[in-house]
Amino acid sequence: MTVDRLNTLLLICSLVLLVAVAAVRLSSRTGLPSLLIYLGIGIAIGQDGFGGVVFDNAGLTQILGYAALVVILAEGGLGTKWKEIRPALPQAAMLSTLGVAVSVGVTAAGAHYLVGLEWRQALLIGAVVSSTDAAAVFSVLRSVPLPARLTGVLEAESGFNDAPVVILVVAFSTAGPVDHWYVLIGEIALELAIGAAIGLAIGWLGAFGMRHVALPASGLYPIAVMAIAVSAYAAGALAHGSGFLAVYLAAMVLGNSKLPHSAATRGFAEGVGWIGQIGMFVLLGLLVTPHKLLDDTWPALVIGMVLTLFARPASVFLGLLPFRVPWREKALLSWAGLRGAVPIVLATIPMVARVPDSERVFNIVFVLVVVYTLIQGPTLPWLAKRLRLGDNEEAADLGIESAPLERLRGHLLSTSIGPASRMHGVEISELRMPAGAAVTLVVRDGKSFVPSPTTVLRRGDELLVVATDPVRDAAERRLQAVSEGGKLAGWLAPERLSAQRPAPQRFAGQRRRASGRLSERRTDQRPRH
Repeated sequence: MTVDRLNTLLLICSLVLLVAVAAVRLSSRTGLPSLLIYLGIGIAIGQDGFGGVVFDNAGLTQILGYAALVVILAEGGLGTKWKEIRPALPQAAMLSTLGVAVSVGVTAAGAHYLVGLEWRQALLIGAVVSSTDAAAVFSVLRSVPLPARLTGVLEAESGFNDAPVVILVVAFSTAGPVDHWYVLIGEIALELAIGAAIGLAIGWLGAFGMRHVALPASGLYPIAVMAIAVSAYAAGALAHGSGFLAVYLAAMVLGNSKLPHSAATRGFAEGVGWIGQIGMFVLLGLLVTPHKLLDDTWPALVIGMVLTLFARPASVFLGLLPFRVPWREKALLSWAGLRGAVPIVLATIPMVARVPDSERVFNIVFVLVVVYTLIQGPTLPWLAKRLRLGDNEEAADLGIESAPLERLRGHLLSTSIGPASRMHGVEISELRMPAGAAVTLVVRDGKSFVPSPTTVLRRGDELLVVATDPVRDAAERRLQAVSEGGKLAGWLAPERLSAQRPAPQRFAGQRRRASGRLSERRTDQRPRH
């Protein structure tokens, strides 16, 4: 490597990133999964494309793929909401264990009897494609408005099922006889337990330290949070546990803690996650040799059909048998088992171990992922609508940025009023902020001013709130409550408030009636904080 080669490499990498960023915009408009575009970029600059780059290092691809998966899982964990994922943990655990076993067995049987693969290759393919991809799931869930309970199951499953699948793929890739099934189950349980313990411990210790250490620059907080999450993976892997589960749980604990500059941290993690996805998919596109895929296309289509139509539904319906889950939700979960980079990265493990016919296994997995991601991804919103499981209401979530003021024992909270927020039309005095917190500045249309108690908030406004340390959490909860429930938040019980949320066509009339009730209550009762 010389300086001239470095300059050329930097130019190529920057151009690839720019094309990939533009591809995200294209995929959001057309519904085409962005990962396919990234794979296409890698193929285009590879040995069969116009770039002519020859790359066949499966070992390097596996290492870089693991590193990218760590970053992607960390970003997914930081964005996972505990209140949504907590009820889904038992279901996700069943899908990640019993569901994986059912999927591996059914897929391997189809690969053996329908395609004619030997049992070792069939089991390898069954194990490789039985893991849902965190990057694909997180990316699709950002654009598909599914109910929170289903989102929680899919997110938790994609974060949990990597560990047992990796163990199975490594076991099937070793020379000699495969361990008995009860030995594999014991190894999976032990690695999951070690990874979960280490991830939760490092996440809790990291959150405690971040809340009590004032760093000299705000840009250091995102770096520190990502370093803590990555250290959880390394510690879990070195302890012979599941590093993937450790990094996901540690990031989830950090993401649900009240950390300084949490919005900036999520933005930084999302950017790093995008770089990881782009780099991983482009590298996988470089590794594949397109002209060698033709002979393995029909086996991939047959195995993918078995996986999509039989193995995945069987794993979902059997795994969720102990739970009272409606059949419509099971049908959607069956179709939403998206595959992506994870199966392709796992397919490099037998290549590195020099398993016979491992290149054919890789080619089959590559074609399967491309074809069925192209089918499942764009059709998932349509299926959710047909099953009446789409959540058409825009989320009224509120992103709040916090900067600690250590010497003053206070915090600066900054937030903006989004298009779906019910804070629109609320006066400053009607926010009823707790004692010790106040809205000190409003930015509207690029101009800032100090609000009065009668200032009416509008969509697009940015607020600066000063809160003392004891009421910081209460101030955040109050802002979130008003954003979701409007000025009546806190006056009515949650079930009454949700029941009285107006439909769009009769919003104005009900808002007038709600304002009348508010005036009556305020004349004879002090507001609750």
